[in-house]
Amino acid sequence: MQRAGELLASVFGFSGFRPGQADIVAAVTRGENVLAIMPTGGGKSLCFQLPALLQDGVTVVISPLIALMRDQVRALTEAGVAAGALTSGNTEAETTEVFAALDEGRLKLLYMAPERLASGGTRNLLRRAGVTAIAVDEAHCVSQWGHDFRPDYLRIGDLRRALDVPLAAFTATADAETRDEIVARLFGGVAPSTFLRGFDRPNIHLAFTIKDQPRRQILDFAAARRGLSGIVYCATRAKSETLAAALRETGHVACHYHGGMQADDRREVEARFQREDGLIVAATVAFGMGIDKPDIRWVAHADLPKSIEAYYQEIGRAGRDGAPAETLTLFGPDDIRLRRTQIDEGLAPPDRKSADHARLNALLGLAEATGCRRQLLLSYFGEASDPCNACDLCDTAPEVFDATQAVRKALSAILRTGESFGAGHLIDILLGAKTEKVTRRGHQSLPTFGVGKDMTRPQWQAVFRQMMGHDLIRPDAERHGALRMTEAARPVLRDEVGITLRRDTIRNATSKPAVRGLVREEDAPLLSALKAIRRALAEAARVPAYVIFPDRTLIEMAEKRPGSLDEMMGIGGVGTKKLEKYGSPFLAVITGCDERVHPARRKLAGQPTGAIFDRLLAAQTELARGADGTGKHLTCSHSTLRKLAETRPRNLTDLGRIGGLGDTKIERFGQAFLAILGDG
Repeated sequence: MQRAGELLASVFGFSGFRPGQADIVAAVTRGENVLAIMPTGGGKSLCFQLPALLQDGVTVVISPLIALMRDQVRALTEAGVAAGALTSGNTEAETTEVFAALDEGRLKLLYMAPERLASGGTRNLLRRAGVTAIAVDEAHCVSQWGHDFRPDYLRIGDLRRALDVPLAAFTATADAETRDEIVARLFGGVAPSTFLRGFDRPNIHLAFTIKDQPRRQILDFAAARRGLSGIVYCATRAKSETLAAALRETGHVACHYHGGMQADDRREVEARFQREDGLIVAATVAFGMGIDKPDIRWVAHADLPKSIEAYYQEIGRAGRDGAPAETLTLFGPDDIRLRRTQIDEGLAPPDRKSADHARLNALLGLAEATGCRRQLLLSYFGEASDPCNACDLCDTAPEVFDATQAVRKALSAILRTGESFGAGHLIDILLGAKTEKVTRRGHQSLPTFGVGKDMTRPQWQAVFRQMMGHDLIRPDAERHGALRMTEAARPVLRDEVGITLRRDTIRNATSKPAVRGLVREEDAPLLSALKAIRRALAEAARVPAYVIFPDRTLIEMAEKRPGSLDEMMGIGGVGTKKLEKYGSPFLAVITGCDERVHPARRKLAGQPTGAIFDRLLAAQTELARGADGTGKHLTCSHSTLRKLAETRPRNLTDLGRIGGLGDTKIERFGQAFLAILGDG
């Protein structure tokens, strides 16, 4: 792995791997079939990009969105890696260049959308190109019942067999069922080397709250985070438009995004979000997997997501740079009814609908949790953890009550009505309301009629909602959403175990966000200046700002304040190519002076040879007119000094083989140079 570590530093600018990356890189480099489940922002891309540089041939990367592919290709190109993409968004010139690079054997990574696999010529193209490995990004798209299913992902398994090359699949959102489906469809049922790096994103603060004037709640949440990039997810296209307008009216820079927009308009929003600091996008889930912006500081849900997997993926778009980020999810009875209806009216078979209701119940359980939300979220994915101290319930313990008797009353009403009715009718029975439906069914004669008058209708609605969250009851898709009892409820009904629920309280959004403290107060002006130069360079290059440097790199620059290019090479995310291209303007901002560094010396920045170059240059300057200062002025070119520092000749004969050093210069500088090179 020594070579991997060298490339990690020189190309990607990182001094070490993140947890779990080294093992995955080693397995992929060995040519093993690999399935890696890593949290969003955990560095999945590096796990197939770095092996591609270590292996012969071309690695083809199957990725679901054009925007995501183009961003990764731009970032790789900026780092000096030969990468290209074949997408419907290519210009003719871009496609021609990719084919030329393939023909000449220059390309190391080739990105393409899964839909391209439907083309009959794709396999032949990949064979001719010398593809030696396949990488699949967002591998959960192969799950036919997942919310991101892409039918053409089903072709990837055939491609693997046809090319007879190893395949590495990566995803952040695969529960056990989805993992089994990935193994079946991509690996032919033969288990690959599997790496489960965990689902925890400890830098993301989790919060839920009941809807109470939801527009005002979202506006207040955004106002407390003014100037920070964020996403507001909405259940409908219309709401995304109205919320974006409301945000603009209150002084935010905001726009909307949904699937009903023209393709050019969507691309413009995507480009703006990548390019601009502090932009808010109010969007439907169409604003999805292609969002690779690392410095999104908050994600809010104006409506309840579709499932716990969808929730995890959507909040995972925040804080991908590892810095603190925040989330807020609003929910209410109308959300639950909408999501239930979407499941019931879908085309899935009954067993799948039942599973989807269970996933929604798991999300409701998270929303109505009585303890640490992160513990509950991670337990859904099969992980155990301690309380996180980074969620609203760890911040402020919820008010709870013994709800055993209330839940028993509700379960009794469900059973005595034959598990044939929804919550509204059951609450009427518990409250003793003689509605037309109650009297027509004769339910006023039930023993449970009126036994719940000690609670209000909203309180009963909260009880039923939390019972779903605890998976005590589920709606039956085949009986129009009628509630039925699960096995988990029977011990409660028999009074064998108790149940604790939350009192339905409404809390305002936190007024002091945790995300402002990215740097110390004294470093904030420098960080702003570094962002300004980054924005100017990004606009000139027509690339997203983070392609130049991500926020975490600028933060480290602001904190460590490197005083030279050698020191800047030690900043995370600064590789050799980027240092050569962007080091000087950023260094000028940090030091306050525009120090011109010769390109030959810049190439040695951060390497031991850089110090040798500096000593050779100093010796040359001292001896430029000879030892007595009266001789003819002589110098060697910077390129010659660089070659000396890199090759380190040990005697005068070896010095003579270096281009640019004649007898006269060897006589003048030879012994001094050899002394320096011998010490080095």
